Amino acid sequence: MLWRVRTTLPDRPGSLAVLAEHCGRAGVNILGLQIFPGVEAVTDELVLSTPQGWGASGTAHLVERAGGRNVVVQPCTEAALTDQPTRYVQAARAILASPMSFPDVVARLFDAEADPVDPDGPPQDVMEMTVGEVQVQVRRTASFTATEHARGAAMADLVSDVLQRTRAESAIAVTAGRRMGGGATPEHVVDGGSVSAVVDGVVVGLATVQDPLAEDPSTRPVVLRVDPAWQRRGIGTRLLVDAARLAHTLGADEIVLTTRADNQAVLPMVLAAGMRGRIRMAADVLTVRVAVRELRPLTS
Repeated sequence: MLWRVRTTLPDRPGSLAVLAEHCGRAGVNILGLQIFPGVEAVTDELVLSTPQGWGASGTAHLVERAGGRNVVVQPCTEAALTDQPTRYVQAARAILASPMSFPDVVARLFDAEADPVDPDGPPQDVMEMTVGEVQVQVRRTASFTATEHARGAAMADLVSDVLQRTRAESAIAVTAGRRMGGGATPEHVVDGGSVSAVVDGVVVGLATVQDPLAEDPSTRPVVLRVDPAWQRRGIGTRLLVDAARLAHTLGADEIVLTTRADNQAVLPMVLAAGMRGRIRMAADVLTVRVAVRELRPLTS
């Protein structure tokens, strides 16, 4: 049986030797080791192979007898033995290919979860990363080390750079090709709980502020659609801003957008809007929450 073990050991010579001695006497093999330095203590992550019949509690007890504190034990597979620098390179390549996959990729990288915590489950540590003005959170039972926080921030900076470059290239393409229908500028029309982008009498984009959530009356879902022929021209960004202001007018503190996890347009759109948001990915669903309390109201 393979176990991924996180523990804090005293930062003094011989701490790892004591742990290795206890493992050897118990017939437990140390197959992998990562060390995260600290000021007064060191966090170690080990992959242990235990004899048949061992459980998480027995493995934790072994490490505690060797001086380990804050022990967290989870079952794992041979994938945990993958070279760590290789994992980070692969994660960076995946993010470069699809920046919207950032929450899912970084959650796997840190053996964490990107979806909200179960309120009835064990307490979890949260690592928050910022891409532009968008906050991405991942969580797990084992505490994140300062080293992992630094690595997460570096990954978030990578995504910000990629999206900024993509936005700049898109802006150049739009200017050079005059993609706005020969210079046509959409008119934005507010009608009740919706905002539409209209060109020559034709609706090319629509954002609808829906009724408040039953479980959270201060939050309103927003459904946003842009005609494929008119995408990548800033229409979605303008509609998002207008819908957020309209939701504030209707009494909301926050809006929520839900879409497919592979939707490549959402994160750049939120970043371009300059609004603070929180993004989460769970299974095949991407959820973005944006605070609207500080926006100017929008009326028809």
